Formats: sequence, structure tokens, C-alpha cells
Amino acid sequence: MTQNLKTKVLIIGAGTGGYVAGIRCGQLGLETVLVDASAGLGGTCLNVGCIPSKAIIHAAGKYETVAKAASDAGTLGITASAPAIDLKKTVEWKDGIVKKLNGGVSALLKKAKVKVIKGWATFEDAKTCIVATEDGDIRISAEHVILATGSEPVELPFLPFGGDVISSTEALSLPEVPKKLVVVGGGYIGLELGIAFRKLGAEVAIVEMADRILPLYDKALTDPVAKWLERHGVELMLGARAGGFGDGKLNVTDKDGNPLQLAADKVLVTVGRRARTKGWGLENMGVAMDGPFVKIDDRCATSMKNVWAIGDLTGEPMLAHKGSAQGEVVAEIIAGHNKRFDPTTIAAVCFTEPEIVSAGLGVSDVEGRDDVIQAVFPFAAIGRALAIEAGEDGGFVRVIASKSDHRLLGIQAVGQHVSELSNSFAQMLEMGAVLEDVAGTIHVHPTLGEAFHEASLRALGHAIHI
Repeated sequence: MTQNLKTKVLIIGAGTGGYVAGIRCGQLGLETVLVDASAGLGGTCLNVGCIPSKAIIHAAGKYETVAKAASDAGTLGITASAPAIDLKKTVEWKDGIVKKLNGGVSALLKKAKVKVIKGWATFEDAKTCIVATEDGDIRISAEHVILATGSEPVELPFLPFGGDVISSTEALSLPEVPKKLVVVGGGYIGLELGIAFRKLGAEVAIVEMADRILPLYDKALTDPVAKWLERHGVELMLGARAGGFGDGKLNVTDKDGNPLQLAADKVLVTVGRRARTKGWGLENMGVAMDGPFVKIDDRCATSMKNVWAIGDLTGEPMLAHKGSAQGEVVAEIIAGHNKRFDPTTIAAVCFTEPEIVSAGLGVSDVEGRDDVIQAVFPFAAIGRALAIEAGEDGGFVRVIASKSDHRLLGIQAVGQHVSELSNSFAQMLEMGAVLEDVAGTIHVHPTLGEAFHEASLRALGHAIHI
């Protein structure tokens, strides 16, 4: 027999958008039900994306350091015996982190008095869904519905997932390091994982259709990453197309149209992600679409009254922190607050080697304009960078500002550990800071953040250390 349940707010999906919306709804006293079918709360980011990938990347970096120390020359005067990696134990450590965070999310939702139901929701209409659970079906009707179903890896028809053809999800749980890994797709996911596995000792090849890696970023930002790949023997095939896979060989057509085969123990397909719009009754809800995404306004409202959508379901940028921010906004609107989702910027980070950060306008956005100032400051002139071996890989901080009033328009950086500068970049842009604001802020020495200070000084015509 189907159980019936009514609630003020129904949230579908417990990813970074959905669970944050749930917690905020609970804090605001809104009766809330959160439905999710995945094994653990936190969605893709926590379970098979942001968090576990950064754990593997961290472990790979440690292994690389030990491997350098074990080389004939050693590193920084440090020597060690030959390193070994038991990837199964590394994955167990990674899974422990995920489990701990799953528990934290569960506790926070419980504290906020959010009712969590594990099961697959299918909508009959805009405000009613049937949730299939282990204990039977539950029909839920709600005054407000927040859609937070997230996204999923894109599967190529000629390279379907299964066996030795894997997505990022499977790559993060491999029991051993593959001897030969071919990555199809030179975007941030493929490069992050490809670089990590190269550090762990795999032979890595990357097949990318575009004429350079990370095509959404300008060449100056991606060149240091390309140079790392070259120095570490990663085979980079640009302007190339992947084909079918069989008998341990991936068919590839190179940039000149020549067919060839790449040996591979595993083929990691990372050609993008798509909004998860199928299989849960979206077509029965009567909401307008914007191409493959659910169309929303600046309140995250869909075309159907009191139906809201957040996160990857609503389009680019598909970033966890965007979904979380949207979740908070929607909860506060439902509670009667006057809110809008209208950020000045949403900073993005590539956890490659070295890392890349971009916030606001980039060089391609201001190309040909004579009303902007651009200035770059290299990490090679920053003491902290040199002291942690982060000054010799071509890294820098770049600022883009309005020539008339010096208002910051964009900030980018490439270099080791620059992900930790991303919040400072976003904060300055969100506050409408001008170059003089950054220049007038006393930056702690010795830190990498001094490069932001010096880049702003350079834009004003008086950098100190260059």
C-alpha cells in the first residue's frame, strides 16, 4: 500500500545544492523532505567527484615526492628507498574520508529536522512524486519543490562505459594503478585524473579533439600544465578523435587523419557532464527548458509556480559551490525573504599540475578592448613560491581592470596551490574592489598571495619586486 506524505518543501537530490537547501530550509523553520537515491548523502561532489578526486590527487602528490627522493639524485637533499603504492589501501583511505563527510551531512540534516528518504522519485505532476523505497512506495505532495538532480558523465556511443572503459567514478575506485591509461578528453576532469595517475606511475596518453588542452582557458594559463605533461612523458594527442576499443587497443584518428591504435589497460572517458533530466518524470512537471537544462530566472524559479531548480540541472558553470549558493537563495525565498541569485563571479579551479584559477573576465572576454588594464606577476619573483618549489613552473597571477576607474574585472592564476587564492579573488570581485584596494591591503609575507598584491601594483605602474 502506498504511503501518503505532505510537506512544505520537497527537495529531490542530496548533492551540494540539495542538502544545503535542506539544511537552510530547516534552519528557517520550513517543514522539509529530502529525497535521494544514491548510496551516500552529498551527491557526486562528495561521493565520486570533488572530494575523492582531491584525495587521490593528494596521495599521488605524496607518492611522487617519495619517488623523487628515491631517485639517484634525491630531492632537496632527501633520499629514500624505492616507494610502492597499494592503491587498494589508498582507495580505502579515500572512502573513509567520504564516509566521514556523509555522516556529517546526515547529522546536519537531522539537526535541521529535515526528513531524509532514500529512494528514487518519479513525478506525476509538478508537485507530486512517487518515491520507490526498500519499504514500499511513498507518494509525496509539496507546496514547494526544489529540483537538484545534478549531472552525470557523458557516455560516447562508440565507447560505452563498462569493463575497461571507465568514467571518473570508476577511476576513483580502481584497485590498482593501470600500467597504460588513455584519457579521452583534455578538460579539467581528464587532466586532473590523468596527472594523478601519471604521478602514481601509470603511462598516460591524452586524446583531445581541440587543438590544445583545457580549451575554456587561455593559452597562457594552460601552457604550464602542457609543459608539465611534456616533462613527465604524458603523450598528448591534440586535434585527435577517439574510436572504438577492443583487445587492449583504442582506435584513434590523429590530427592529420591518420588511423592508429593506442595500447590501454583502461580507457578513461571524460568528455563532459550532462544534466540529469531523464528517468524521474521531469516531462510531467510542465517546466520550460533552456536547451538541455531547466530554465530558471534570477530567483532560481522555473516556469511552474513554486517549482525551483538549482545546481548542474540549471546549466553552466557546473560547479558545486554554485549549487550550494543557489540552494541557500531558494530556501530563503520560500521563507519569505527577498533574495536573488546574481553573483558578480563564480570562481573556477582546475586541480591540475600546476593548478589554475579563474574568476571574472578572462583575456578572451576583453580581447581588442582599449579600456582595460592587464598586469601579470610571476611566482618566480615570490619568495614563498621558491621556498616550496612553486616558482619555477611558469606560474603567475594576472589582474584585469577597468582603465577608467581601476575596478577589478577579472583575476586569474596558474601555479602550485593557487586554488587557495580563489576565495580572495572572488571576494574582491564580489565587493567591487579596485586595484588600489588590493594594493592598499597589507599582504602577509611570505605567502603566495603576495603575487596578487604585486600584480595589482604592477597594473598601477609601480610593482616592487619586478
